[in-house]
Amino acid sequence: MTRIIPLALAAAVLATAGAAEASTMVIGGGAAKECSDAALKGRSDKRSVLACTSALELENLHFRDRARTYVNRGVLQMRQKDFGAARSDFDAAGAIDPNLGEVFVNRGAAYVGEERYREGVEQIDKGLALGVKEPEKAWFNRGLANEGLGDLKAAFRDYSRAAELNPEWPAPKLELTRFSVKRP
Repeated sequence: MTRIIPLALAAAVLATAGAAEASTMVIGGGAAKECSDAALKGRSDKRSVLACTSALELENLHFRDRARTYVNRGVLQMRQKDFGAARSDFDAAGAIDPNLGEVFVNRGAAYVGEERYREGVEQIDKGLALGVKEPEKAWFNRGLANEGLGDLKAAFRDYSRAAELNPEWPAPKLELTRFSVKRP
């Protein structure tokens, strides 16, 4: 029987590890593009959130761009640790485009941030089934959630999958260094 043992306490890692967000690109100009750029570049400032809000309130957006702008604003709010507002934006995006996988993986990441791990896994699984542009982020967040649930084997597999999908991304590799695989 193979046992996977974390080398550090999961609670400490979950407290310091940030969930990985999956933003979406909006084509065109204006505030929606500014919002998209901010989300893609990892920003979390209030000005960027305001650009998203301006786009949603003032710009005539195609329904897909409207859904993506809600996702991007939710990502920015999640980075500010405003998980409730982020989930509201993901819900709004899902009501517009229920087949946008990023809605589910980001809602799952928000649940992970709130330590609602089971709900996080369920949402991330739905997003992965629909398809997302950066699946490694979904697998990474699923690893955080499974570790929070105490399912270390699943967490190890999820981090490994994230590392396999994006070998250049250091976050999953760093998480994997905490595990030791013991074989009989």
